[in-house]
Amino acid sequence: MIFHIVALTDWTAAPELPYAPASLDSEGFVHCSADRATALAITEAYYRDTPGTLLTVELDEGALTSEVRREGESGGLYPHVHGPLNRGAVVRVWEVVRTPGTPATWEPWQSGDRRAPHGSEEPGAADFS
Repeated sequence: MIFHIVALTDWTAAPELPYAPASLDSEGFVHCSADRATALAITEAYYRDTPGTLLTVELDEGALTSEVRREGESGGLYPHVHGPLNRGAVVRVWEVVRTPGTPATWEPWQSGDRRAPHGSEEPGAADFS
């Protein structure tokens, strides 16, 4: 599994289409994290003061239709998805909980009118295919 942090408004803007953030045009890839701990650390370092609701999208790397490469210049290798994120690769979606004075955590995203994937009763697992 790999993880991508995204603003709720961006993720839900066009749910019928693969997700293609601005970084795909500007940098040629979608930034992801290789594990939960790294994604939470990135949330703390770069998104602590970002306004609005943030989500962490958990992706099945093997189900992505775009190429994934491990790349990095700062000593660590990060999964970079070189193309849009097909929503069929989404395993579950987490809401990032940011409380002043405590580290960020995740809770299953309660997506309201969105259904769980076929065969899944897991709360917060949304069908974005």
